[in-house]
Amino acid sequence: MNRKIAVYPGSFDPLTFGHLDIINRAMTIFDEVIIAVTRNSKKDPLFTVEERVGLIKAAMKENSRAKVDTFEGLLIDYVHANKAKVIIRGLRAISDFEYELQMAQINRNIAKDVETVFLMTSVFYSFLSSSVVKEVSSLNGPVDGLVPPIVKKALDAKFGR
Repeated sequence: MNRKIAVYPGSFDPLTFGHLDIINRAMTIFDEVIIAVTRNSKKDPLFTVEERVGLIKAAMKENSRAKVDTFEGLLIDYVHANKAKVIIRGLRAISDFEYELQMAQINRNIAKDVETVFLMTSVFYSFLSSSVVKEVSSLNGPVDGLVPPIVKKALDAKFGR
C-alpha cells in the first residue's frame, strides 16, 4: 500500500487553532500527517520541545493519523527518513509567501522528489500567530478561541496564573 505521508514542520510555540486548521485540512488530503516540532529553532521558545510535543499530542489525541515528532537539522533529511513526499506549509497573508516560497524553492533544489504544498489559513485565523498568542497571554489578555483549552491552561501556568 502506498500511503501518502506529509510533514508539517514548525516551532508550534504554542499550538494555535490556526495550526489545527491546517493540520485538519491536510488530513483530508493525506493518509498521515507528521507534525514535526523543530528542536533547533532560532526563536526563543516559551515552551520546551517536550512541552510542545505533549500539548500537540493532547490536542490531536482523537486523530490516529496524526503523528507528533521532533526533528533537528535539515528538513529534507527528516522528510526522507519518514518516507514522506510532501511538506505542508500554512500561509496566513501575502507577507508569509515570500519567505515560504524561498524555503520551498531551496528544498526543491535539494530534493526534487519532495513537493511543498501551501494551504491558506481559514480567514478566521488569518491574523493568528503563536507570537500574538504569547503576547496577549503574557499581558493577561483572553486567548480563548485562539488556542485549545489545554494550551490556554499551559499558558496560564507559564505566566503564573
